[in-house]
Amino acid sequence: MRLFDALGRGAAKRTVKAPGKATGGKATGGKATGGKTTAGKTATVERLVVELDTGPVTVRLNRDGRARRISLRLPTKGNEPVVTVPPKTSSAAALGFIERHRDWLAEKLAARPGLVPFADGAALPLRGVEHRIEHRAGRRGTVWTEAGEGGPLLCVAGGIDHLPRRLTDWLKKEARRDLEDAVAAHAERLGKQPARITLRDTTSRWGSCSARGHLSFSWRLVLAPPEILDYVAAHEVAHLAEMNHSKRFWAIVADLHPGTEKARKWLRRHGHALHAYGHAEG
Repeated sequence: MRLFDALGRGAAKRTVKAPGKATGGKATGGKATGGKTTAGKTATVERLVVELDTGPVTVRLNRDGRARRISLRLPTKGNEPVVTVPPKTSSAAALGFIERHRDWLAEKLAARPGLVPFADGAALPLRGVEHRIEHRAGRRGTVWTEAGEGGPLLCVAGGIDHLPRRLTDWLKKEARRDLEDAVAAHAERLGKQPARITLRDTTSRWGSCSARGHLSFSWRLVLAPPEILDYVAAHEVAHLAEMNHSKRFWAIVADLHPGTEKARKWLRRHGHALHAYGHAEG
C-alpha cells in the first residue's frame, strides 16, 4: 500500500506582510503586543509559553541579526516551535505575536505527524510503500526486505542498539543508488553531466545544484514514491542547463519528467512527513 495515501495535507504557510521560507509551517509579520503568556529563561536559550486550548506550549525564542520581521515556524525536526525576532525586539513583542497566531499554531501542531523512530515494530515508507521494521538478531550487519503476513518487512540484523544507525546507513545507500540512476538517465537525455552527487539530510530543500555542477539531494527521497525522487532528480539535472527557474527551465523539467506538476503537488502535500522518520526515542 502507499503509506502517504492516508496522510493529511502538509503544514501550510501563513504569512503577514512579506513571508519567509517555511519547513513545517510559518507565520511572519510585524511586532505585536499583549496576550496571556508567560516567559522563562535559561542560561543560553529563552523560551516563551503560550496557553492553547490543549494546554501550554513552549516556544523557543531565536534572536537573529538577519531577521527583519517576527516569524513563527514549526521545524521539521524536533517538537518545539520557534519564534525568530530581530535582535532589538522585546520578549513581550514576541509573546504578543505568538498569541495573535495561537489559532494558527494550534492548527499546525494538531496536523503535524508524530515522530517515528527507527525501532523494532515501527512502520515507515520505502519508495512509497509501507514496510514494518523487524529486528532479526540471528544475522550480523545486514538489512533486507521480505514479504510478511501483514505486509512488506524491512528486516534489520545485529544488535538492537545499532538498529537505527544500521537502517539509516542502508536507506542512504538505497537512496544514492536510486538517485544516481535517475540522474544518469536525465543527464544523458539533456547532454549534461554533473560533477558530483552528494546526499544530505536537509530540511529546507529536496535537492540543489551548484554553479560547479555539484548536485545534492536529501536521502529521504527514497522514502517517497519513485516518481517523486525521479522528479527531484530531473529538476536538479535541468539546472545544469538553466541555473534559474525561468520558463525555459520548467520546460526542460517537464520534458525530462512529464509528471512534474503532480510531483510538485505531492511534495507540497506530503513532503513534510518524510522528516518524521528516523528520530531517536526520548
